[in-house]
Amino acid sequence: MTKTRHLAISVALSLLILFTGTAGYMLIEDWRFLDALYMTVITISTVGYREVNQVGDIGRLFTIFLVLIGVGFTFYVMAAVVQFMVEGRVRLIMGRRRLDKKIDRLKNHYIVCGYGRIGRVLCRNLQRTPHDLVVVEKNPDLVRVMDGDGVLYVSGDAADEANLLKAGIKRAKGLVAALATDTDNVFLVLSARQLAPELNIIARASHQGAKQKLRAAGANSVESPYEMGAASMAQRIIRPTVTNFLDLAFAYTRKDIQMEEIPVSENSDLTNIALKDSGIRQDYNLIIIAIKKPDGTMLFNPSFEAAFKPNDTVIAVGEEENLQKLEKILNP
Repeated sequence: MTKTRHLAISVALSLLILFTGTAGYMLIEDWRFLDALYMTVITISTVGYREVNQVGDIGRLFTIFLVLIGVGFTFYVMAAVVQFMVEGRVRLIMGRRRLDKKIDRLKNHYIVCGYGRIGRVLCRNLQRTPHDLVVVEKNPDLVRVMDGDGVLYVSGDAADEANLLKAGIKRAKGLVAALATDTDNVFLVLSARQLAPELNIIARASHQGAKQKLRAAGANSVESPYEMGAASMAQRIIRPTVTNFLDLAFAYTRKDIQMEEIPVSENSDLTNIALKDSGIRQDYNLIIIAIKKPDGTMLFNPSFEAAFKPNDTVIAVGEEENLQKLEKILNP
């Protein structure tokens, strides 16, 4: 039995005792309701000012019964109420401290500001990957939702620098501004950029005109969920097979079709090795879709003579297990 249910049953039984005492005095002594209720309350609470009216022998026996049953149970209910309040507060404090300790240990994580419809879907997708994340949300009604979803969170306004620092912005790899309004996102991006000049910031824009303001505020990239949704619907009409393949590659529901981007480290054994000599196709059964260069240029369908260079980013398709093996070699 949960503590909440136990408390509810205790309070209900105490009200039953109060009703029984009041009804008993009304029937035995023929008192009016207020006198009977007053006598019951001062009896079970051990206040004992004085008897409202003269009590007969049967009434005295009933009072003794009421004292023996009611007083002990009333103290028990009061203790249960105090315990419920104290333990609830302690659990809240201890739970918050555990969250803070977990957040303090994070490094190279992502901060998602806003846990509305867009933020929650975004977090669900990030939770399927090895990336750590922290949510900053000011709506107290969403605390229980975040607890149920198992995400680390900071309850407070994302535009407050103290909350961003608490979320570990100086150790974070990226931040997503997914607040409800463009104005809030602009102010958030300004605050985040001042705290972490090198941080990768992705912002949500509801209107076309807000994109330029968000980029000027310091966002590395700006996305509009409405435009992306409309474009996706158009592609499903024009290229249904292509979009179906991409859905499989990004949905994490199949292990045989996954698409991943892997950075090339200077310490990799495949650095400066041509694609034909890397053994990627033979050893890992992977397809290299493209190689992104540090300057942003994209080499699609690289030839077998193409070589991996430090700070390149390799985009590969294949089984998840093989992609993980390739990542250990390219980015040890």
